[in-house]
Amino acid sequence: FRHMRFITACTGIDNIAEAITLLELNNWDLVAAINGVIPQENGILQSQSEAADAAAGGAVPPTSSSSSSSSPPSSSTSAFCPSNSSSRHIVERQPRMLNFRVEYRQRTVELVLEEGSTVGEIKQILETELAVPVSKMQLKGWKSGDVSDSTVLRSLHLPKNNSLYVLTPDIAPTASTSKHSALQESLNQNFLLVISHREAQRDYSLNFPGSRTIQEVKRNISDLTNIPVRHQQWEGWPASASDDSMTLAVSGISYPCHHLSVCRRSSPANSQEPTEECADVHMVSDSEGDDFEDASEFGVDDSEMFGMGSSTCRKAPMMPENSENEADALLHFTAEFSSRYGETHPMFYIGSLEAASQEAFYGKARDRKLLAIYLHNDDSVLSNVFCSQMMCADSIVSYLSQNFITWAWDVTKEANKARLLTMCTRHFGSVVTQTIRTYKTDQFPLLLIVMGKRTSNEVLNVIQGNTTVDELMMRLMGAMEIFTAQQQEDIKDEDEREARETVKREQDEAYRLSLEADRKKREAQEREEAEQVRLEQMRKEQEEEKEAIRLSLEQALPPEPEEDSAEPISKLRIRTPSGEFLERRFLGSCKLQVLFDFVASKGYPFEEFKLLTTFPRRNITQLDPGSTLLEAKLFPQETLFLEAKE
Repeated sequence: FRHMRFITACTGIDNIAEAITLLELNNWDLVAAINGVIPQENGILQSQSEAADAAAGGAVPPTSSSSSSSSPPSSSTSAFCPSNSSSRHIVERQPRMLNFRVEYRQRTVELVLEEGSTVGEIKQILETELAVPVSKMQLKGWKSGDVSDSTVLRSLHLPKNNSLYVLTPDIAPTASTSKHSALQESLNQNFLLVISHREAQRDYSLNFPGSRTIQEVKRNISDLTNIPVRHQQWEGWPASASDDSMTLAVSGISYPCHHLSVCRRSSPANSQEPTEECADVHMVSDSEGDDFEDASEFGVDDSEMFGMGSSTCRKAPMMPENSENEADALLHFTAEFSSRYGETHPMFYIGSLEAASQEAFYGKARDRKLLAIYLHNDDSVLSNVFCSQMMCADSIVSYLSQNFITWAWDVTKEANKARLLTMCTRHFGSVVTQTIRTYKTDQFPLLLIVMGKRTSNEVLNVIQGNTTVDELMMRLMGAMEIFTAQQQEDIKDEDEREARETVKREQDEAYRLSLEADRKKREAQEREEAEQVRLEQMRKEQEEEKEAIRLSLEQALPPEPEEDSAEPISKLRIRTPSGEFLERRFLGSCKLQVLFDFVASKGYPFEEFKLLTTFPRRNITQLDPGSTLLEAKLFPQETLFLEAKE
């Protein structure tokens, strides 16, 4: 608050929103903010008597160097701040000039322009110098991101010296642009900076793109170490890295890895020589700041100091009022958060508080996380600092992303706050709701750390906006320790429960398999028995059929002739496979078929057995059944034997 009064009084900036923006761009560094607006050469102080003498044409007597050195200054800010005394006033300020060093491929152009110029005027000058059409030119390197051609340089709050570079993606590089190609390649490369924090005896391994500036690296280290940029003392930067606005690609650091070290610079009071930064503006101490305790001294109301007295100073709301869909409200919140504070921020869960709770608490024990509920309030003076320096710090973003489900809500509007309290009552109970009610606006933003339990959800911690990166990290880690201990118990219980369920499933499966095996065995036995019955039935039918055929053949045989028959008689003796002999007389004129039917009637069918002579060995069954015994030379007697066919 004192910074705001101080910068408003010293710079003459009436727009409080512009003053806040100026402080944010300089990482809330009061010295850098004031020097960025009022360089030493712009403010010229004169006494009224000297001004009167000058107006009358009289000479102004020189001031003795000894007297000026012996008399102490009335205020540490008298070099640039207006005083309430009527004995001094500020003469008309000269236009502030800005220096630009613009790189394009193998060329470098130096420019000096008034801060009232526009970005488009820079491009017009570069068009003449580089012979590149403005329509194909992209001017990069602005700390605030891409800007339009109509942007006035004064609104960007630039330092006196600036480094920019030109990109022309539509113009193909030639052989003479190899240096620029190398620069472009370096801008796209990632540099690993191993930064040693000497006081903490800790190393940070950070990846940065080549397009990141040295100033941005220092600001990131400020978030990690809690050492403001103005108090950082570095070792390891190459001699070519003389300007903090230089990109890493052109700074001369080693690729792919470069080692640096940082520590807190000794206090100017303990140092023999004041630092370069402190030479421009002397910081106001607590005792010196008493002159600015009352903001009304400068005609500034307290509510107007942070944009609360005028709607023109307000930013767009983080969340629309009375949004029907929570997911749409959170999409708007995330987009507005990114536009204000950059893309480096926690990944906010898009969905209802109930869905975020389900995601965090009700999965498997190993997959559960803590729920971080961020409550934003634009009416709090702490919101900008907390968001830009805490919620956007790389260490905080990484830790939240790995271990938390982060859900956000804006309570600036009363309707949105009432809606939040209703949701909290439903999910966490009236105690949490009452706790949120007790916090005043200037204590926001809040970060609630919630842990899910078996029967209820517990709020482990409520972190207010007036904290530091280190304190915030310690409280997050403390909550994580409690959660980890509970998670290990939950994992153990879940493993035991799963083990019991696994044993039960295995027993049920074994019982099912046993029943299935018994069923299959019983079915197989039944099939086997049925097959045996079927085969037995078939066998009986075949035997009955064979018996019927045998009987019919036996009945169809001609009668056996008498031995004293007048016709030629053939007496045949047939040996069966069992060794028995069949004997019968046949007429010599009988057909072989009669012989075959006789053998079949005895149980040896023609299809299964063959009839052979002994010597010479002949297969009678291969002869024509219509030939006679005489023709087959089976007369007057013959011994045959039966043999099963293969």
